Amino acid sequence: MIITPGSSIAGHRIVETLGIVKGNTIRARHVGNDILAGLKNLVGGEIQEYTKMMAEAREQSLDRMVADAKELGANAVVDVRFGTSYLMSSAAEILAYGNAVRIEKIERVEAGPLEESPEENSG
Repeated sequence: MIITPGSSIAGHRIVETLGIVKGNTIRARHVGNDILAGLKNLVGGEIQEYTKMMAEAREQSLDRMVADAKELGANAVVDVRFGTSYLMSSAAEILAYGNAVRIEKIERVEAGPLEESPEENSG
């Protein structure tokens, strides 16, 4: 399955639009990670535990969106976007959404050498 934030896919054409598909997950923070994050605030730098948690949440959201698209018979999802919302102070939702489509590969016709028109030969 091809997934892209763009509205088109090079070398392919959209033959059918199947509708909006989505996938989401809600993740809660871990108390142990909060303690590490508090310490990291003192010295600065990336909070790797949260970075990893958010990356996993994005992947899970994408996987669920792809499953939704497959149920519709899609072989691609275009215009893919992510949304995030906080449900409470310790939980966030990650939403992936896009347009499920059916695409087909564009066949390229090889051009032969240019031929002169008969008018150009009669001279």
